[in-house]
Amino acid sequence: MMSHLQGIGMTSQRTRERMIKRLSEQGIASNKVLEAMRDTPRHIFVDEALASRAYEDSSLPIGYNQTISQPYIVAKMTQLLLGSAGHLAKVLEIGTGCGYQTAILAHLVDHVYSVERILPLQKKAKNYLWELKLKNISFLYGDGHLGWPDYAPFDGILVSAAPAEVPQTLLQQLAVGGVLVIPIGKSGQQALQRITRTESGYDVEQFEPVTFVPFLSGKE
Repeated sequence: MMSHLQGIGMTSQRTRERMIKRLSEQGIASNKVLEAMRDTPRHIFVDEALASRAYEDSSLPIGYNQTISQPYIVAKMTQLLLGSAGHLAKVLEIGTGCGYQTAILAHLVDHVYSVERILPLQKKAKNYLWELKLKNISFLYGDGHLGWPDYAPFDGILVSAAPAEVPQTLLQQLAVGGVLVIPIGKSGQQALQRITRTESGYDVEQFEPVTFVPFLSGKE
């Protein structure tokens, strides 16, 4: 099993190091984020047929009309989430997907609360994360629009699907000083935003254009 996690050929540590070098050149400056990306075998989160492409800078299909985000976007969103705080206790993730972003977060924060609306995807993600012995993750099968009120407020919220506008529920579940990183906009017009909750309201920063699956309601 260990060799499966280590990888060979196009999934080897050497290939992973090339990805880290590329991320660094693309402006990912957080050593913590780069370390987490280096330590996490991305190839186990995709189908075996796609494993050789796992460390390319591209998103890949994971079934159910969902994708695993390209490494740069995962690293960028994580870096924006950590910000200058450098350490977060409780983070809410909307869209577990295959669990790769969840794994990165689990290396960097005290506890990840991850919500997924597609049950078979969530089951797969749980298996991958269990294999990596990451125990600081709680899973909820539910509608991401509702967040996870039982554990609010959160120090950070990361959303892996794009709504047309920011869901108010998620803003309300942010702690003061907390940060929400989310792609906003319709298909073809999405941009990454970081929203920080202040004592008096919310500060919004806009970053680069992105392409995410739409943020859907309900459960499947």
